[in-house]
Amino acid sequence: MGRWFGGALEIRAATGLRGTDMAARFLVIMAMGLAMAMARPATALETPAREAILIDFDTGAVLFEKEADRLTPPASMTKMMTAFLAFRALKDETLRLDDTVTVSEKAWRKGGSKMFIEVNSRVTVEDILRGIVVQSGNDAAIALAEAMDGSEAAFAQRMTEVAAEIGMTNTVFRNATGWPDPQHRTTVRDLAQLAAETIRRFPKYYPLYQETSFTYNKIRQGNRNPLLYKNMGADGLKTGHTRAAGYGLAASVKRGERRLILVVNGLASVRQRASEAERLLEWGFRTFDNYDLFKKDEPVEKAAVWLGTADSVPLVLAQDLRLTLPRRVWRKIKLTAVYEGPVTTPIRRGQELGQLRISGPGMPVINRPLLAGRDVDQLGVIKRIGAAISFLVWGE
Repeated sequence: MGRWFGGALEIRAATGLRGTDMAARFLVIMAMGLAMAMARPATALETPAREAILIDFDTGAVLFEKEADRLTPPASMTKMMTAFLAFRALKDETLRLDDTVTVSEKAWRKGGSKMFIEVNSRVTVEDILRGIVVQSGNDAAIALAEAMDGSEAAFAQRMTEVAAEIGMTNTVFRNATGWPDPQHRTTVRDLAQLAAETIRRFPKYYPLYQETSFTYNKIRQGNRNPLLYKNMGADGLKTGHTRAAGYGLAASVKRGERRLILVVNGLASVRQRASEAERLLEWGFRTFDNYDLFKKDEPVEKAAVWLGTADSVPLVLAQDLRLTLPRRVWRKIKLTAVYEGPVTTPIRRGQELGQLRISGPGMPVINRPLLAGRDVDQLGVIKRIGAAISFLVWGE
């Protein structure tokens, strides 16, 4: 992670003063060597994936996307939401890992990938979750759905509702497994959001995704996520495959303080899924870095104050400013603080006084509010008159 130090400061002042026949306006421009992650970056990178998105977990910056909002069948990547609901219930203590789930005939008979649970048997939630996350068991997903909501259909309805709550705006679930259904659709952007929320909200349970194997009923099965075996920092999440979906993967890789999330779908084979996911993630780590620009409440600039108990007020940001930046272009980017001044009093801490504007060649502008870092009261009547006379006579 990088940190910017130094930078030139240029102040341009127009004539005039607000409140008199002469209106004063100050434009403060800070020229810095910075860069930012683009909300919809233009890049020459190509991928055979039908849909793809690569994001920085910490900043939310989109590093690469292809048809990221096109509706697509998620196949077994659906099970991330099945597990999400279980993790949430565990966190809320409405479900426990040692609770047991009774396996219905419907769950037992379900085709596709299986945990190999027996009909009418009782299985712990802990084992069921490993059957879902590690073994991608359709039988396990249905058994959990029925235990939590009475039926898979009711559970799928809640999956859709929770998806909307966490920002998956283009997702409809019709089952807990990803079994083909013409109305069972999502986007890779929504799946990336689901992956990020899983990591962020459930640090206690998320490590299940990095387990490489699980044995149940004397049957050992390996995790289908190919990146877990590549010593590249991968710790999740989930593969998927149906004829309509192609081969897909929602992946997370963490190196040091940085974490990238990748979702791809519509690839042609298991081998292509593995190689393409690795290639895109390596490109993301190699091409971009994270840069801390300003801390919360750290002065970005000082704005001149008119008729106040202080001559200036610090301009600060409400939150830390960290950007994901292309390494090769960051020195071409400018960060500009713009405000209208002198600022009239009274001024209250947290009052918005201007904008911090980040811009660069071929990149969309990002604006962040600049806030007053302290209170500044207005001078009394006598002192205001004196200050006004001083300005008219001496120009200061």
